[in-house]
Amino acid sequence: MGVTKSNLFSSDQNKLARLAKALAHPARIAIIQHLLKTNTCVNSTLVQELGLAQATISQHLKELKEIGIIQGTIEGASISYCIHTRKWEEMQKLLNELFDTYQTSSGDGDCC
Repeated sequence: MGVTKSNLFSSDQNKLARLAKALAHPARIAIIQHLLKTNTCVNSTLVQELGLAQATISQHLKELKEIGIIQGTIEGASISYCIHTRKWEEMQKLLNELFDTYQTSSGDGDCC
Protein backbone atom coordinates (compact mmCIF):
# COMPACT_ATOMS: atom_id res chain seq x y z
CA MET A 1 0.00 0.00 0.00
CA GLY A 2 1.31 3.45 -0.91
CA VAL A 3 2.00 6.34 1.39
CA THR A 4 -0.85 8.83 1.73
CA LYS A 5 0.12 12.24 0.42
CA SER A 6 -1.70 14.16 3.15
CA ASN A 7 0.09 17.38 2.16
CA LEU A 8 -2.09 17.45 -0.97
CA PHE A 9 -5.19 17.99 1.16
CA SER A 10 -6.41 20.80 3.38
CA SER A 11 -6.02 20.77 7.13
CA ASP A 12 -9.77 20.21 7.54
CA GLN A 13 -9.74 17.31 5.08
CA ASN A 14 -6.91 15.67 7.00
CA LYS A 15 -8.68 16.24 10.34
CA LEU A 16 -11.92 14.73 9.01
CA ALA A 17 -10.05 11.72 7.65
CA ARG A 18 -8.32 11.10 11.00
CA LEU A 19 -11.63 11.43 12.85
CA ALA A 20 -13.40 9.12 10.41
CA LYS A 21 -10.63 6.55 10.81
CA ALA A 22 -10.92 6.73 14.61
CA LEU A 23 -14.68 6.22 14.38
CA ALA A 24 -14.46 3.44 11.81
CA HIS A 25 -14.93 0.55 14.22
CA PRO A 26 -18.22 -0.46 15.85
CA ALA A 27 -16.53 -1.03 19.22
CA ARG A 28 -15.31 2.59 19.22
CA ILE A 29 -18.79 3.82 18.35
CA ALA A 30 -20.18 1.72 21.22
CA ILE A 31 -17.56 3.16 23.58
CA ILE A 32 -18.44 6.71 22.56
CA GLN A 33 -22.16 6.00 22.92
CA HIS A 34 -21.58 4.60 26.39
CA LEU A 35 -19.50 7.62 27.40
CA LEU A 36 -22.17 9.98 26.06
CA LYS A 37 -24.85 8.12 28.00
CA THR A 38 -22.96 7.90 31.29
CA ASN A 39 -20.90 11.11 30.99
CA THR A 40 -17.93 9.24 32.51
CA CYS A 41 -16.75 5.68 32.66
CA VAL A 42 -14.14 3.44 34.22
CA ASN A 43 -12.39 1.04 31.83
CA SER A 44 -13.66 -2.08 33.67
CA THR A 45 -17.25 -0.87 33.21
CA LEU A 46 -16.71 -0.88 29.46
CA VAL A 47 -15.51 -4.48 29.59
CA GLN A 48 -18.77 -5.47 31.29
CA GLU A 49 -20.92 -3.23 29.07
CA LEU A 50 -19.47 -4.28 25.70
CA GLY A 51 -18.41 -7.85 26.46
CA LEU A 52 -14.97 -7.37 24.93
CA ALA A 53 -11.64 -8.31 26.48
CA GLN A 54 -9.82 -5.76 28.63
CA ALA A 55 -6.93 -5.59 26.16
CA THR A 56 -9.31 -4.96 23.25
CA ILE A 57 -11.12 -2.18 25.11
CA SER A 58 -7.78 -0.63 26.07
CA GLN A 59 -6.63 -0.60 22.44
CA HIS A 60 -9.84 1.10 21.28
CA LEU A 61 -9.62 3.63 24.12
CA LYS A 62 -6.03 4.35 23.10
CA GLU A 63 -7.11 5.07 19.52
CA LEU A 64 -9.89 7.41 20.66
CA LYS A 65 -7.61 9.14 23.14
CA GLU A 66 -4.84 9.64 20.56
CA ILE A 67 -7.23 11.48 18.24
CA GLY A 68 -8.45 13.50 21.23
CA ILE A 69 -12.12 12.48 21.21
CA ILE A 70 -11.86 11.19 24.77
CA GLN A 71 -9.72 12.05 27.75
CA GLY A 72 -8.91 10.09 30.85
CA THR A 73 -7.99 10.73 34.46
CA ILE A 74 -6.30 8.27 36.78
CA GLU A 75 -8.34 7.37 39.84
CA GLY A 76 -6.37 4.98 42.01
CA ALA A 77 -5.72 1.83 40.01
CA SER A 78 -8.22 2.67 37.26
CA ILE A 79 -8.71 5.31 34.61
CA SER A 80 -11.97 7.19 34.18
CA TYR A 81 -12.74 8.32 30.62
CA CYS A 82 -15.07 11.00 29.28
CA ILE A 83 -15.76 12.85 26.04
CA HIS A 84 -13.30 15.69 25.43
CA THR A 85 -15.78 18.55 25.05
CA ARG A 86 -13.66 20.89 22.91
CA LYS A 87 -12.58 18.12 20.53
CA TRP A 88 -16.16 16.81 20.33
CA GLU A 89 -17.40 20.27 19.35
CA GLU A 90 -14.60 20.60 16.77
CA MET A 91 -15.52 17.22 15.29
CA GLN A 92 -19.20 18.17 15.19
CA LYS A 93 -18.36 21.46 13.44
CA LEU A 94 -16.22 19.74 10.80
CA LEU A 95 -18.86 17.10 10.09
CA ASN A 96 -21.67 19.68 9.99
CA GLU A 97 -19.69 21.81 7.53
CA LEU A 98 -19.19 18.77 5.31
CA PHE A 99 -22.86 17.74 5.46
CA ASP A 100 -24.05 21.32 4.97
CA THR A 101 -22.23 21.59 1.62
CA TYR A 102 -24.60 19.04 0.08
CA GLN A 103 -27.48 20.58 -1.80
CA THR A 104 -30.25 18.34 -2.98
CA SER A 105 -31.45 18.74 -6.52
CA SER A 106 -35.10 19.17 -7.23
CA GLY A 107 -36.76 15.92 -8.06
CA ASP A 108 -36.87 12.53 -6.42
CA GLY A 109 -33.39 12.72 -4.86
CA ASP A 110 -31.58 10.70 -7.50
CA CYS A 111 -28.90 12.71 -9.26
CA CYS A 112 -27.38 10.02 -11.50
